[in-house]
Amino acid sequence: MADIPTDLHYTKEHEWLRAKDGGFQVGITAFAVEQLGDVTMVELPEIGDTIEKEAVFGTVESVKAVSDLYAPITGSVSRINETLEDMPEAVNETPYAEGWLVEVTPSDDNPLDGLMDAEAYAAFCAGE
Repeated sequence: MADIPTDLHYTKEHEWLRAKDGGFQVGITAFAVEQLGDVTMVELPEIGDTIEKEAVFGTVESVKAVSDLYAPITGSVSRINETLEDMPEAVNETPYAEGWLVEVTPSDDNPLDGLMDAEAYAAFCAGE
């Protein structure tokens, strides 16, 4: 299995969350990318849209399937990764860096509640 960064939090739907500039950056994990195959298109919300924890906020299309993206937190989209419009393959190449999806300003008091750390996520992916 691919490396799992220890500075992130994870969902059971294979999204990750990184604290950044008072908000959070969101992406999909290397495990998800491995399952999807080559990403060909990413559909994301607009800046200013509100996303709800565990609700669909976009899609990722790959050579294998179209998969929903589930919000790891509730909040307002403050930034989207516009690079993905022309280069969706960035999700495959660097899912934890240039392949991030959106940045969100949380509206929850405890946005990390219910998310896994790297060790718990690794166990989850291994089926433990």
